[in-house]
Formats: sequence, C-alpha cells, structure tokens
Amino acid sequence: MSKALQAELESALDAVIGDMRTAVHELTDALAAERAALEQADVEALHQASTAKQTHTELLEKLDGERLHLLRAVAYPAYAERADWDDVVNGLAQCQMANQYNGQIVGQRLRQVRQALSVLTGTEAAGVYGPKGSVDSQHRSQSLAEA
Repeated sequence: MSKALQAELESALDAVIGDMRTAVHELTDALAAERAALEQADVEALHQASTAKQTHTELLEKLDGERLHLLRAVAYPAYAERADWDDVVNGLAQCQMANQYNGQIVGQRLRQVRQALSVLTGTEAAGVYGPKGSVDSQHRSQSLAEA
C-alpha cells in the first residue's frame, strides 16, 4: 500500500472517530434530557429525548462499522490505542451507566403504577419479564380489597 493511500485511510479513520466522539457527546446529552424528562414526568420531552437517543445510537453503530472497515484497510493495529478512541470508549461507558440508571427509574415507576393498580383492582400484580429474561412479579399475600 502506498504511503499516500495509507495517509488517506488514516485521515478517514480520524474523521470517523471524530464523528463518533461528537455522537457520543450528543448521546450523553440525550440521556441527560431523558433523565430530566423522567424525573419531571414530561411525556413530550421524554419522547424527544428517546428519539434523539435512538438516532445517536444508530449513528454510532453505523460509524463503528465504518471504523472497523477502515481499521482493516489501514492494517495498523496500534491505531486503536489512540487517545481519541479512548475518549469514545470512556464516553460510551458513561452513556451505558446513564442509560441503566434511566432504566431503573422507568422500572421503579412501572412497579409503582402496577402496585397502585393492584390495590385499586384488588388483584395481584401481573409478572413482567425483566432485562435478564426472568419473570419479576411482586405478589401480594392478601389484596387490600379482601382485607
């Protein structure tokens, strides 16, 4: 491979990783907006934040495919050790934690609503599948309606 082609591929790889850094920052902002919307029970803001989160996640998947393709073409294994790539990886780890926290908020709200409905209807709360595929049910030993 010529040095000019190698330099061009490395430049393209730099651009893709730069785009990924930008998308990670925007995803971080979308997750923060999602958390605020959840805390404020703002349905419209939650919809907007969720849409932004989906858009940035899909963009990151596309960019990562391009990155992997360019890495194979560059044939430069040490490239992944660059600081800008570390920024992307660290940012994604923070996004994962923020997304898990948001999921916990949603799960807590869902349990509260199910418990309230159970009290109102006098029936047991139905089990739901959790994130690991197990059934999560919070059965009441005796419903309030029977007490």
